[in-house]
Amino acid sequence: MAKMTKSQLMQALAEKTGMSKKDVVNFVEQLTNLAYDEVKSNGEFVLPGLGKLVKVDRKAREGRNPATGATIQIPAKTVVKFRVAKAAKEAVL
Repeated sequence: MAKMTKSQLMQALAEKTGMSKKDVVNFVEQLTNLAYDEVKSNGEFVLPGLGKLVKVDRKAREGRNPATGATIQIPAKTVVKFRVAKAAKEAVL
């Protein structure tokens, strides 16, 4: 089965909610922007029943260049992770 495209997702949401496709697209864009702003300012954004976006600080560490085998220093950085909710895991698995 092929993956659902963004256009197909918007169409399916419009059909299931009775909203126009234009309204669904706008809603999803606003939700996305809200999620980005919340993660940036508060460190996390929860989507109930689905999971949460979390900002995580990674420490500096040593790594290896796979091509040469040389040891390199990987600098500390901040990354965003998605933690899947227990309810979502149970529904899917």
